[in-house]
Amino acid sequence: QVQLVESGGGLVQPGGSLRVSCVASGRIFSIYGMGWYRQAPGQQRELVAQITSGGSTVYADSVKGRFTISRDNAKNTVYLQMNNLKPEDTAVYYCNADILNYSSRRAYYWGQGTQVTVSP
Repeated sequence: QVQLVESGGGLVQPGGSLRVSCVASGRIFSIYGMGWYRQAPGQQRELVAQITSGGSTVYADSVKGRFTISRDNAKNTVYLQMNNLKPEDTAVYYCNADILNYSSRRAYYWGQGTQVTVSP
């Protein structure tokens, strides 16, 4: 069984910063790409940022220059540092990871989500 658990969400004022984390645990043999998605009320889930096992990154245009994705492979953890937050960044943030487990099953896994609210 593989699990992804996010943490670090909360309420922050516009212009503020927040870091969310996601830890993968279980019978993990290897983790390939990891990423963050978000879903605001009434909207579709959208990609925020992705990072490969080698550290290459991709960002949504709306967060470029403000958000930074990083990972610690030794800890099976991915981070999203969010700076200069805007009210439109308010959403539930979900972690996603492409994982090969010890049963030779490779699949995409999702965390349960963490709420980020940007409001005065």
